[in-house]
Amino acid sequence: MSIATESRAALRELIDTLEEIDARWAGEEWNLFSPDDVVGAHRNLMHLLEGGLVGHFEYDPLNPQFRRIVTPSRKFTGDNADALYFDAPVTDAGQYRVVGEMDGAVYVSITIEAGTESGSMGTGTAGVINSEMFDVNDGRFELFLGGEPRDRNWLPLDNASRITVRYYWEEEESVAADLSREPQIVIEPLHEVAPAAPPSDASVAAGMRRVSEFLRARTLGMLPMAQREQPEFVSIVPNEFPPPVKPGAFALAAFDAAYSMAPYYLEDHQALVITGKWPECIFANVVLWNRFQQSYDFVTRQISRNRKQTELQADGSFRMIIAHRDPGLPNWIDTQGTPLGLVFWRFMLPEGEIETPQAEVVDFADIALSTG
Repeated sequence: MSIATESRAALRELIDTLEEIDARWAGEEWNLFSPDDVVGAHRNLMHLLEGGLVGHFEYDPLNPQFRRIVTPSRKFTGDNADALYFDAPVTDAGQYRVVGEMDGAVYVSITIEAGTESGSMGTGTAGVINSEMFDVNDGRFELFLGGEPRDRNWLPLDNASRITVRYYWEEEESVAADLSREPQIVIEPLHEVAPAAPPSDASVAAGMRRVSEFLRARTLGMLPMAQREQPEFVSIVPNEFPPPVKPGAFALAAFDAAYSMAPYYLEDHQALVITGKWPECIFANVVLWNRFQQSYDFVTRQISRNRKQTELQADGSFRMIIAHRDPGLPNWIDTQGTPLGLVFWRFMLPEGEIETPQAEVVDFADIALSTG
């Protein structure tokens, strides 16, 4: 007879959650109809499971540590070939110091998330500060969170449950593909921290339940894309981009960026030619995701373009080519043969109006003609 513990009950709940996700989310209820669709869902689920275990199983907001959210082999909720992301749990009852280095990044932001205590998606953004707002000395910075207000380099922690750090680079080689590239950043409590209690039945069970909620929130908790209300920057019409806009307090978004996203659909003989101009901003790129908002393989393929990776026309505009194979022309973005995916544009700290990228589906054989 099994020994009854709370952790065993929580493990059973986690297994039940996985089974429900498999039975419902990885199937027709979420518009998955082919074996390839199911395989993609299961791969995404494994990445989410790893993410939940890394970021949410162990949980100490009074004495937190930064952890990488996504990596080249752990992708979810819109990762990026030109960015690294870190997060840590915090509490509005605490005070913290964050010390980090820029490591050549063109932009770093610190975002305070609310409502993530259970492992669920955040309910909103409770605060933000970026590298244009805080002091950087010799490539390093020091920030303070919570406690008494400070004139600079400080954020309050009202309703805070998590801190997210976003680093962005515009380099000729995508930084996230380089496993040796990781800036130093630490968070340390300024409040008194008692010695950690040893793991207990209750704490292990609570960690499993956070992982379970992490999985549920990002699968069963999200209706299929065509069935849920989308923010203004998201189109559900293939190959047609909405005007880029800032997301406001939209959860998981950078408060000071503008976004535009649309699905692409291309048959084997087709390509998508995109024209436009990069705006005045501190960072910009475009990246391809699969339907589960995982980036394609950016270690061995060019699945995104930042401004440094883009060859411009004489008038400063660009022509990009999203295609299943190399057209032998500049600015190819590799779909890795995937007919349906998502195209996501980011513009950090944009100035003035952003020109909406225009897309045209063409026959692959006619690309040279369409690009002039």
